[in-house]
Amino acid sequence: MAKRLAGWRRWLPPVISAVLVTALIAALLRPGRSGIAGSPLLDKPAPASTLRSLDGVKVELASLQGRPVVVNFWASWCLPCRDEAPLLRSLSETQSDRGLAVLGISFQEPELQNARAFIREYALAYPSLIDPGARTAINYGVSGVPETFFIDRQGIVRSADRGGLTPARLSEGLSRIGIKWP
Repeated sequence: MAKRLAGWRRWLPPVISAVLVTALIAALLRPGRSGIAGSPLLDKPAPASTLRSLDGVKVELASLQGRPVVVNFWASWCLPCRDEAPLLRSLSETQSDRGLAVLGISFQEPELQNARAFIREYALAYPSLIDPGARTAINYGVSGVPETFFIDRQGIVRSADRGGLTPARLSEGLSRIGIKWP
């Protein structure tokens, strides 16, 4: 009997490890990891932030109150960010004259020259901001990129989206801040 218990104890750590790894993989791959996300910021004022663009221009989020705002956290090394960049460029080009503000916030970008190259490659004309120390990302609860926040005219976060945007998810987020698109 003692030998059977000793053998069972030998297998216990690998079995527990396998169960934990399987649970982690299932959590990471579960549907809903990307898309419209829950956020503690929903229906609360957007965190105040003052950042500088890659060109050195100061941008204060509070100065955009009265306009709907889309805030997108991105990085040049992020593949889904590359996939959604043309969509955000199109949104900015077609809606900025209607009052919508689109802001990109570079997230944990090791080299600013990579961020500049990304902006040139995708011809992004909306402000791309630098977040030293990821303070703004922390205030927004960003856990990875891309993440996009939809803020209404009163400065209230109405929707958050994790993962690369699709036209349908972008349209859904925009509808929550009173923008019809496309």
